[in-house]
Amino acid sequence: MPLTMNRDVFITAAVTGSGATQDKSPHVPRSPQQIAEAAIDAARAGAAIVHCHVRDPETGAPSRDVRYYREVTERIRAADVDVVLNLTAGMGGDIVFGSSNAPLPLNPAGTDMVGASERMAHIADCLPEICTLDCGTMNFAEADYVMTNTPGMLRAMGQMMTDLGVKPEIEAFDTGHLWFAKQLVAEGILTSPALVQLCMGVPWGAPNDLNTFMAMVNNVPSDWNWSAFSLGRDQMPFVAASVLAGGNVRVGLEDNLFLKKGVLASNAQLVERAVGIIDRMGANIIGPDAVRKKLGLTKREPK
Repeated sequence: MPLTMNRDVFITAAVTGSGATQDKSPHVPRSPQQIAEAAIDAARAGAAIVHCHVRDPETGAPSRDVRYYREVTERIRAADVDVVLNLTAGMGGDIVFGSSNAPLPLNPAGTDMVGASERMAHIADCLPEICTLDCGTMNFAEADYVMTNTPGMLRAMGQMMTDLGVKPEIEAFDTGHLWFAKQLVAEGILTSPALVQLCMGVPWGAPNDLNTFMAMVNNVPSDWNWSAFSLGRDQMPFVAASVLAGGNVRVGLEDNLFLKKGVLASNAQLVERAVGIIDRMGANIIGPDAVRKKLGLTKREPK
């Protein structure tokens, strides 16, 4: 199908993630204060949406602590710059098996598997405009780790998001995830038009070649809104590819630590680089108010 370039683009900054990057760059934020400051700086640089995980402030390890999410939310909401808040709901679905010959019992180091209500506790407390819904189970890089999101779990979490009035951002790591997302809309659990994030190049999901990317794009319903990203050195090429294919953009330290080879980046610098690419393509960059209108979002204070 012919490409239709997006002329009004929003940028999401994914500022920290849950990967083991905390000791690879001094710019990866750990504490709630650092995460909020990184998000605010990204907003000043041109990001309309900030996507936030939280970490243990001492170790940098990923966390589900509601107190940390609350502090991040309150600091961002109190800032003198407006931004749409997107909190992850992907934590709590981690299974690490034992050895290949003895997969059970599970390895407690890294296993973090809890129920839908516990995975959504911080969303119910903080009431962001958006939260993520990882729409499938996937082998995820490490030998014995599985990112676990069963159909039943996704139906339960998706219904909670809808009931809370929080927009799900469907994170699709392969075409089957989009298939199930369309099923959730057909069942009335999610509303249409939905919001999708195409996650390219994450082992072992959809590879980030352009043929696969366009297969993902062509499986998003035409009236849905979508963004895309790729990892590492392909982050900025996918800024251009996403806009050209009709989508929006995600950058940030969750997905890439470098501004160029050997030069570590801050979140704000990655947003600034994306702004430059989008501007040179002749597209407009829209802000948080326009995004709320486009996606039907409501900005609220935490409970």
